[in-house]
Amino acid sequence: MPPSPQDRDFPWWLVAAIAIAMLITWQIVADDLYSQIFATVLKGVRITAFVTVVAFLAAAAIGLVLATMSLSRFLILRQIARFYIEIVRGIPILVLLFYIAFVGAPALVIAVNTVIEPLGLDPMRTRDLSLMWRAILALTIGYSAFIAEVFRAGIQSVDPGQSEAAKALGFSGWQRFRLIVFPQALRTILPPLGNDFIALIKDSSLVSVLGVADVTQLGKIYASGSFRYMETYNIVAVIYLMMTIGLSLALRALERRLRQRPGKLSGKK
Repeated sequence: MPPSPQDRDFPWWLVAAIAIAMLITWQIVADDLYSQIFATVLKGVRITAFVTVVAFLAAAAIGLVLATMSLSRFLILRQIARFYIEIVRGIPILVLLFYIAFVGAPALVIAVNTVIEPLGLDPMRTRDLSLMWRAILALTIGYSAFIAEVFRAGIQSVDPGQSEAAKALGFSGWQRFRLIVFPQALRTILPPLGNDFIALIKDSSLVSVLGVADVTQLGKIYASGSFRYMETYNIVAVIYLMMTIGLSLALRALERRLRQRPGKLSGKK
């Protein structure tokens, strides 16, 4: 497939972004204040990355199950999936974060205790479930609904005739999905799935409202103690931009590769 006009554009925006990044990097190296802020805030990158990766992988697994349920021939499974997806997508992530942290987590602990206490095991306490894991649970629930729609659209984009041909050859339903449908759907799924991952990196900053020591929280603590708001949030913004722009460039490269080699993921020669 020939490259689109957008693909032929010289990335002047990237040149400008690199120039700004170099300027801020020079400030970090040359200015002791910027160096101190950067060293402090950088400690939160590990938490940000952990929250993002764990929540995304869990959300992708749940989203795939929901997508298959929404396409099931059983009405009850389709209705359960649609109920979950529509309800969760209608709740803002921040509200969901508070709800899971202060309502859902205590309810989960009570439910677990009703199971383990009759077995003679020590009951759980709400504080045993850390705020970081409550935040991961909330992000997982929130993003699983959006990712489910990505998977559903990708699966439905595959020509039904291919699945029918595999069925005629004696493939089981699981074999048709694993060997025929999903590999071809992956070409459609990967770009929007990558966009959801980038969006989750940004939304992971919301966990700072629960006191989780991510990049945003450490920046907020430093700024409130030093009153260096401009310098601190410049550094915070740059760290997030480094992560998101890097992933965006990788995602664009993947999209170009998929357009150039359309048969690679579908198993065609």
